Amino acid sequence: MSPSSNPYRIIAVCTGNICRSPMAERMLADAFAAAGLGDVVVVDSAGTTAYEAGRPVDPRAARILTARSIDSSGHRARKWQPEWFAERHLILALDVDHYGWLLEEAPDEESRARIRMLRSFDPVVADGDNLDHGIDDPWYGGQSDFEETWRLIEASVPGIVEHVRAQLRLQK
Repeated sequence: MSPSSNPYRIIAVCTGNICRSPMAERMLADAFAAAGLGDVVVVDSAGTTAYEAGRPVDPRAARILTARSIDSSGHRARKWQPEWFAERHLILALDVDHYGWLLEEAPDEESRARIRMLRSFDPVVADGDNLDHGIDDPWYGGQSDFEETWRLIEASVPGIVEHVRAQLRLQK
């Protein structure tokens, strides 16, 4: 995909695509719509595995999104497809293992350059090591773990929106 292609495409990646990555997908889509960029930015998500393929968002994640007026009802988990390296402008890993997996699977340097840790856009930790940018899997915990996942993703959203704005200006 050439950098001047429209729309600008972002994908959030976690393990099973039922908790973290669909939360990030829906939160980012909502933020881009609110920023007036919903017609030029497309956000989706996937998992590094097919463990949960076809399943909806975890009910605890859905509860958090619904409480913030973000719909997740149409989501169905899916596994990452290799061709998406060429089709996405920004690939957001939700945890360190996803980041490593994506780097290993990437076919070339151009693809690797598009991979970022989602929390690398959080100004509080942006200058830190990628090892500090992970978001633990809330699936193993309770509702409070999903609230923490929301908080960590939410802190990164403004930085991602600004990054994409800058990228869109460069494309013009």
